[in-house]
Amino acid sequence: MTTGTGERVLVVGPAWVGDMVMAQSLFRLLHETRPGVEVDVLAPEWSAPLLARMPELRYTVTLPVGHGRLGLRTRWRLGRQLRRRDYQQAIVIPRSYKSALVPFLARVPRRTGYRGEHRYGLLNDIRPLDRELLRQTVQRYNALGLPPEAELPPPVPYPALQIDPDNRARLVDELGLDTTRPVVAFMPGAEYGPAKQWPLAHFAELAGRLARAGRQVWILGSQKDRAAAETISTSINQSAPVNLCGRTRLEDAIDLLSLCAAAVSNDSGLMHVAAAVGVPVVGIYGSSTPDYTPPLTARAAVLYRGLECSPCFRRTCRYGHTACLTGIPASEAVEALENLMEG
Repeated sequence: MTTGTGERVLVVGPAWVGDMVMAQSLFRLLHETRPGVEVDVLAPEWSAPLLARMPELRYTVTLPVGHGRLGLRTRWRLGRQLRRRDYQQAIVIPRSYKSALVPFLARVPRRTGYRGEHRYGLLNDIRPLDRELLRQTVQRYNALGLPPEAELPPPVPYPALQIDPDNRARLVDELGLDTTRPVVAFMPGAEYGPAKQWPLAHFAELAGRLARAGRQVWILGSQKDRAAAETISTSINQSAPVNLCGRTRLEDAIDLLSLCAAAVSNDSGLMHVAAAVGVPVVGIYGSSTPDYTPPLTARAAVLYRGLECSPCFRRTCRYGHTACLTGIPASEAVEALENLMEG
């Protein structure tokens, strides 16, 4: 946690895990370009343990309002409370109307964000969004931390989450994990929808190949992913993967990923967590595109078909075949993994 005495900036953070990890690039850029800056984040309650692993932040201000809810009275009270913190600037990452309310109510003198949802008045440093120039999500975040006249696209400092060695040791002991053999983490879930999920049969085939090569697999995800992980595990005759879905918290996943030799993941929040931990990542893209949300690490391989209908950014495939994902064989993931781990 920073303890500077310079400019104070409040960042209104995004609502998804992957986006919050990418936002750490903005926090790092602020420190690189504004020596002594103090950065606080206004964010959903779930994100506090994740933000605690980002040393660039001073405070996390939790917003006790559910996703998609206006919660006007709660935002009004919070805005009044934040006036005493004397922020000089607020950077509003989301483009919604409600996300700009708290900085306005907190009377932050400079309120920066992109044009959207008629936020004139709530924001007074409104930027146009050039989607062709700022192709990546992280570039759009970082541009808000620079002056309007700055050269774009901005530099991208990679996110880097801190590890808690004591928590990691506790997890290994309590979960009975084997750390003597190389581990490859699987993240088969994607909160957004099935059009971002590589087929479970492909994950199972990859797990079998890794087992025969003497490697073990840990499957990470939420309770919602547990059934999918069981499907993968029961398909393997020898050295079945360890199903950790629903048995760990988000901060636990950070610490366990730091023990892994590599990770294979859909375009999901945990993919970005793995990249920020420094694990070599094989990122699999279906309805989304690596041009927009690539793994932010130099140690990544991207599997993407780029079909004529891609990217569609849909939750489900409108054609029903999801060829953008079924067309990526397990053999391609094996090759990508071998190249990353050898490198």
